Amino acid sequence: MEHDRDDDHDVDSDVAAARRSIEQRAKFVEVSIQQSIRKGDFDDLPGAGKPIEDLGEVHDPDWWIRRKIQRENLTGLGPAAFTLRTEDAAMDDRLDAMTSEREVRETLDDFNRRVIEARRQLLGGPPVVTPVRDVDAEVERWRARRQARRSDSEQREEHPAKLRWRGERRRTR
Repeated sequence: MEHDRDDDHDVDSDVAAARRSIEQRAKFVEVSIQQSIRKGDFDDLPGAGKPIEDLGEVHDPDWWIRRKIQRENLTGLGPAAFTLRTEDAAMDDRLDAMTSEREVRETLDDFNRRVIEARRQLLGGPPVVTPVRDVDAEVERWRARRQARRSDSEQREEHPAKLRWRGERRRTR
């Protein structure tokens, strides 16, 4: 039985020593921080005096790659969840630059195929939450935006005087 007591005593002393070591490290870190504050080492850090971004939001383990992609305006890089979301956000502008319905449909079919394919991948990473697009509904929206642009253009051609600025009118003497 004496042997068991010695083992218990050794474990207790090891735990006490570990606690003292942790406390000493914490004191050392705190003293180092206070000295750095007094020297002004933290005075010119980026973001000083500003609220911490995304504080209180749900933890996103891929936050760093998402921020890098946004900060450096990278395109075509990163997990499919990010690239498809970015592409989806810019889709209307991309479609509006197209001149044929066939091209719009092909672009939407390709986009939908890639969304579905990304959802099927089991490689990990953030989930793909980008919805597929209803091709027929998107074509109708594209037509409506295109018609609206044509109407605006025609109105400008019919009534150019209405669009002149006061400073552009020439005075007659």
